[in-house]
Order: sequence, then C-alpha cells, then structure tokens
Amino acid sequence: MSGFRPLHDRVVLRRITPAERTVGGIIIPDSAQEKPVEAIVVAVGPGARDERGQVVPPGVHEGDHVLFGKWSGTEVKIGGEDLLIVKESDLFGIIAGAR
Repeated sequence: MSGFRPLHDRVVLRRITPAERTVGGIIIPDSAQEKPVEAIVVAVGPGARDERGQVVPPGVHEGDHVLFGKWSGTEVKIGGEDLLIVKESDLFGIIAGAR
C-alpha cells in the first residue's frame, strides 16, 4: 500500500475474512456471509487536533488487530487491494495478543 498516507485520525484497515466453511465442512456462499468486523491496521494518520490545536497521537498502530462497527468507514481500493478507511473513534478496541 505504498503511496497512501491517511490524514488526521483516520485508520486504514484490512478486513480479516472469516472461514468459508462451518466446523462440519458445509461451504457458506458469499451472499450468506456477514461482513467481518475484525481487521488488521495497515496505516494510521498522525492524529486529531484537540481544542488547543495540539495533535493527539492515535491509540492504534500498524499491525494491531482491531474490532470495528459493521457499517463503519468507507471501502476503497488502493493498489488493487480492498481496504477500509475509518476514523479512530469508529474502532471498538484492540484485540490483545492477536498480532
């Protein structure tokens, strides 16, 4: 994903796709699968500005495994890859130890 840097408090995510089979081996068609709400952080902006104009650094870093809202963000294609751009406030949290 070279050549793209998010601005302010925006975060670029790569969705983690769920398994396409159930435990019993049944294949789930794409149309029946829910959008994943887990992702890996690909890029992070420098942070948002507070009321005094100071930049507040983001709380997530590249490589973090995060949870986000099902309908959050904007889907984009960068370098032929489907990615999601969200505001840091749309993230619910970091999954510890999932790097």
